Amino acid sequence: MAELVIRRMDLTDVDQVMEVEQATFSSPWTAEIFHQEIGHNQHAHYFVLELEKKIIGYAGAWIVVDDAQITNIAVDPAYRGNKFGEKLFRFTIQQIMMHGAVRLSLEVRVSNIAAQKLYRKFGLVPGGVRKNYYADDQEDALVMWVNLR
Repeated sequence: MAELVIRRMDLTDVDQVMEVEQATFSSPWTAEIFHQEIGHNQHAHYFVLELEKKIIGYAGAWIVVDDAQITNIAVDPAYRGNKFGEKLFRFTIQQIMMHGAVRLSLEVRVSNIAAQKLYRKFGLVPGGVRKNYYADDQEDALVMWVNLR
């Protein structure tokens, strides 16, 4: 059985994370953003998903007092359909709760039904819409949230 590991992201992971980022998003973050998040943002918590020592996914969240916001979550398209995203999201929620967060929110493209289904499995519900949220195509974002306790 292949070894699957989820661990805290560090600066040496950024090159591999960028491969996942660029394969996943139409407006990917830059390496500099990840360096800033990991190295300088005290509220940021980022994790990588490794399969046989290759990073195939990552997730990030900001935790401020008792509120958590998922900044991003991605699984390399070549590895989707294997429940890796679900495992990564579950781990991220566990870490968020260990840091004392009692509420979790995120934004997701209104067209990303697969991601919305995943988030609903964890109890997230729609809370509103951010019009023209995504800079690349002005698609709306669905805001989803859940009370963790």
